[in-house]
Amino acid sequence: MNVIRQCSRLGLSLLSKIDWLPPLLVRVSIGWAFFDTGKGKLEHLDRTAGFFASLGIPMPHVNAFMAGATECFGGLLLVLGLCTRLISVPLAFVMGVAIATAKMGGVKSLLDFFWLSEWAYLAIFLWLATAGPGRASLDHLISRKLGLDEQGPS
Repeated sequence: MNVIRQCSRLGLSLLSKIDWLPPLLVRVSIGWAFFDTGKGKLEHLDRTAGFFASLGIPMPHVNAFMAGATECFGGLLLVLGLCTRLISVPLAFVMGVAIATAKMGGVKSLLDFFWLSEWAYLAIFLWLATAGPGRASLDHLISRKLGLDEQGPS
């Protein structure tokens, strides 16, 4: 029993030393994906606006630009870990709109809903908004420099 406790403590100690890695991997992966898709929306704004119009989204050109800019620049901010909590809110909103306008028609059950990649993105953005970017981020560095760093997750 003592060996199990020691192994458990060692394992938890090692994991706590790399607790910065999962938020970094999530931020960079999701951030780069959204940067890329947002850039595509902006580069092909007329096509994106046409798709938005086909979904019945009002002011399709304005909304296509807003969604593309939010994804593109929000994705870059996530990669850097800069303004992570703040930018995660509009990114979550964009995913909520995508679910409501483009994806709900194919949802027949709660299980279908949870299989939506947009739902996974929305959940990740909500997690980032509440948990923060982690220690390997510009947000964390700035907080430390300003003396705002707390003992909890950042």
